[in-house]
Amino acid sequence: MFWQTTRFRIDLAQPRVMGIVNVTPDSFSDGGRHDDASRALAHCETLLAEGAHILDIGGESTRPGAAPVPLDEELRRVLPVLEGALRLGVPVSVDTVKPEVMRRALDAGADIVNDINALRLPGALEAVAAHPDAGVCLMHMRGDPATMQQRPAYDDVVAEVSDFLRERLEALQARGIAGERIVLDPGIGFGKSVAHNLELLRRQRELLALGRPLLLGWSRKSTLGAVTGKPVEQRLAASVAAALAAVQQGARIVRVHDVAATRDALEVWGAAGLGG
Repeated sequence: MFWQTTRFRIDLAQPRVMGIVNVTPDSFSDGGRHDDASRALAHCETLLAEGAHILDIGGESTRPGAAPVPLDEELRRVLPVLEGALRLGVPVSVDTVKPEVMRRALDAGADIVNDINALRLPGALEAVAAHPDAGVCLMHMRGDPATMQQRPAYDDVVAEVSDFLRERLEALQARGIAGERIVLDPGIGFGKSVAHNLELLRRQRELLALGRPLLLGWSRKSTLGAVTGKPVEQRLAASVAAALAAVQQGARIVRVHDVAATRDALEVWGAAGLGG
């Protein structure tokens, strides 16, 4: 299985690691560490040295309770980093919900749009459709970052997430966006309780029936803190365990902060003949 993106056709025969580049002052685990272009680009280079296959650049925090960032500020944060990252020889994703940021990023050469809102804002689907090879990740989220963790409820979280992702997948394909350009993310921590997130992990293989690769983002999430009792800065082992469990359950891309440790775990997993 492949993921077609602007410049790269990514082979997903083996799991791929997407390294997180937060160009924000307020992201939940690393806000402020890479919030100017020079520091962010240095971080990109570090992640690549650690073995990242894809870089994911975001200029707006999506942590629970986060306030929206104005368009001009998000562009100011993201575009200089994107320009530099595009010279590093790997696929580059832009993590945004704003159609204008998508348009500007894709016009600049971005390979992928990673949208927690699954291209539901007016103009978002059109921005991606206008670039005939750009990749896209559609994520499930109930509510928005400011409100999503206020008593989330489902009758069957896996079925409801699957139904949502199927509807969005069909909406994109109806606009001529080929399936091979699309990956799907069930949205761990986005409008879901600890129990919902763990149920999604246990039953993750049910989502493979949608026919597209799965991207999972468990890295440093609050559910891992609830399970282990550890604060965000002490969730490395839990994050790696969750990423490995997600891959064992069929994920082809894992979005992580800790690239080197995740790559080591996946190397052992693959060497044991558990991959493929």
